[in-house]
Amino acid sequence: MDAVDGYCERLGPGLWAEPLNAVSNLAFLIASALLLVRFRRDGPRALPILLGVVGLCSLSFHTFADGVTAALDSLSILVFVLVAIVLLVRHGFGVPASPAWLAVPAFIVASGAVDAALLLAGPRYTLGGYLPAGLALAVFAVALRSRRLLLATGVFAVSLTLRTLDEPLCGSLPIGTHWLWHCLNAVVLYLVALDIADRVTGRTPRPA
Repeated sequence: MDAVDGYCERLGPGLWAEPLNAVSNLAFLIASALLLVRFRRDGPRALPILLGVVGLCSLSFHTFADGVTAALDSLSILVFVLVAIVLLVRHGFGVPASPAWLAVPAFIVASGAVDAALLLAGPRYTLGGYLPAGLALAVFAVALRSRRLLLATGVFAVSLTLRTLDEPLCGSLPIGTHWLWHCLNAVVLYLVALDIADRVTGRTPRPA
């Protein structure tokens, strides 16, 4: 199977053809470990574990770089996003567990609408399909009046910009910018998971 060549750093089919894109996934694993240590006694473990899975799946994609690992990479991120949304609805707004899961189809439908609108605007505006997640994060940050989620939204905006610039800057920056997307996204997911964990454990009160 031919290697998926979608990033500036990859110059061939080899296992280590994307060294920075591969090694930078350690940021996800470090963030996961920090959360597991912090909440080892009373906190939720789902998101920290899923954060680690994101790092491992992304690592597999940026080393083996085939269709299977690409699918795993995208799926791991989607699962993290959907679980985070459900938990924010559940513990941010106090929605019962079963109705909170309705946020999943609602987000998928809204994401499809946003992606379709961007596709009509032109392929260069697709942003890898990540814009809906950023918009959802911004909505939660404002609705829950969370400085931590607002910070995560700002970091994500920078992160998505760097991901988008990977190809345009390739001629002048051969190492690309995708590895910075990994590093900053690890910060984003850490902040989101930390905010949710504090809500689950009662450290963050719900908005009045």
